[in-house]
Amino acid sequence: MYYKETIRQMYDIGIGSFPIVFLIAIFIGAVTAVQFAYQMQGTLIPRFYIGYIVRDMTIIELAPTITCLVLAGKVGSNMAAELGGMRQKEHIDAMEIMGVSTSTFLVLPKVIASLVMIPILVCAAAIIGILGAYIASVPTGLFLNEEFIRGIRSFFVPYNVFMMFVKAFVFAYILTNVACYQGYFVKGGSIELGAASTRAVVYSNILILLADYIIALILTV
Repeated sequence: MYYKETIRQMYDIGIGSFPIVFLIAIFIGAVTAVQFAYQMQGTLIPRFYIGYIVRDMTIIELAPTITCLVLAGKVGSNMAAELGGMRQKEHIDAMEIMGVSTSTFLVLPKVIASLVMIPILVCAAAIIGILGAYIASVPTGLFLNEEFIRGIRSFFVPYNVFMMFVKAFVFAYILTNVACYQGYFVKGGSIELGAASTRAVVYSNILILLADYIIALILTV
């Protein structure tokens, strides 16, 4: 029973969120490349640095943070609404009367699924973002293929990938638990349920940004 629920949540979070993550990542990468090309005009900075800058910025910050902020809106609000609806319709109370541990059955699969799928989505967003930067800069003539590829391969630090996954796991844990808490303990009618979903997104975004700053301080000092 728990296995099936976890697989269902993994499918909803991973496959269901991939299209929006794909669109956001590819355009963020493209915009980053175009704006850096604009800022590098008339400077003495080597042109191949664009690939290096886009790669590290995408891996360290854009992929984990922007992806999880978006998922807090999509996945987090969905979780809060799902649990809140079950609480209002007394499904949770009925399950507790039958002896089911509702916090374990309803919340734990969501947390596990998020901790598995969101880092995968973040990794995919990083790759797609770099691909978007390539598409926006090389075919349009902003940079040569050799310049961009050289930048992508230059000054690579594997520790940055570790930092990306640390952020992904922490952000996934935050957005899932905040959303589940808001939905699980909702009281009242449809207005309160809507407010709980809104709080889940707002609180998740605030905590994600705060955690992003703390992780950056801890891992880069």
